[in-house]
Amino acid sequence: MEENQTMVTEFVLLGFCLGPRIHLVLFLLFSLFYTFTILGNGTILAMICLDSRLHTPMYFFLSHLAVVDMAYACNTVPQTLINLLDETRPITFAGCMTQTFLFLAFAHTECVLLVVMSYDRYVAICHPLHYTVIMNWRVCTILAAVSWIFSFLLALVHLLLILRLPFCGPHEINHFFCEILSVLKLACADTTLNQVIIFAACVFILVGPLCFVLVSYTSILVAILRIQSGEGRRKAFSTCSSHLCVVGLFFGSAIVMYMAPKSQHPEEQQKVLFLFYSFFNPMLNPLIYSLRNAEVKGALKRSLCKESHSWLVWCSDHKSW
Repeated sequence: MEENQTMVTEFVLLGFCLGPRIHLVLFLLFSLFYTFTILGNGTILAMICLDSRLHTPMYFFLSHLAVVDMAYACNTVPQTLINLLDETRPITFAGCMTQTFLFLAFAHTECVLLVVMSYDRYVAICHPLHYTVIMNWRVCTILAAVSWIFSFLLALVHLLLILRLPFCGPHEINHFFCEILSVLKLACADTTLNQVIIFAACVFILVGPLCFVLVSYTSILVAILRIQSGEGRRKAFSTCSSHLCVVGLFFGSAIVMYMAPKSQHPEEQQKVLFLFYSFFNPMLNPLIYSLRNAEVKGALKRSLCKESHSWLVWCSDHKSW
């Protein structure tokens, strides 16, 4: 047993066993999604940094969410694309553990950021006169820093609990990336403690925050209905509805994957759920925030108009030469 435990230095990700042609189609499709995720979130991040009108707490947290989504995609998608072209290409043990750690860290960070964003909207709509005092830049910076630090520490706990386990084969992970539950199935030791910690973390990082978000948005909905101005009510509802879409997509898919009975979700079905969680959610966030948010659309229009104006000036200068 001790000899076998030292032999597992790499894993093979089985991914999707669908044949070479379908793998090629998936490679092209996922590459498109990946490109759109990076460009979409990168555009939102650039607009927030460059447009002074978006230098507010809400867009400060949105910029962190965009960074998380890009990092999230960069952690899982490239390895998935490689496996679609070469199913037998292994991933090292260290690389697999790193991917698991980063996946958990970024997932936890997004959970906490969504809670912070819901609190920001609650203060802005329910206590507008005290908003600038409560959500000052010092508080925003502390909330963002705590979100990142807490999430990475929680992911580190999971990683340390995995590293204590022996892996003596098989070395095939039935997934398209090193997802924690799939990795634990390969351990040749009791993983009860890991399972208990994962479930407790899900309650703490998913159910608790989701309840807080729902309470916050219930209060927000009541406050919106009391707004006399039709324009103010429309603006508040537009902003909050975009947040609720992101919250519903993220928390809903995460709870189904980690807290629903596993017998109801076969492994292949779980892969599809993780596709939504890993590919579509980071890609949809920029669409949701840009299409349902007048300020983001306005910033994008101003940026495009500025670029077109600069281009026209450049062309006119060169014509005069």
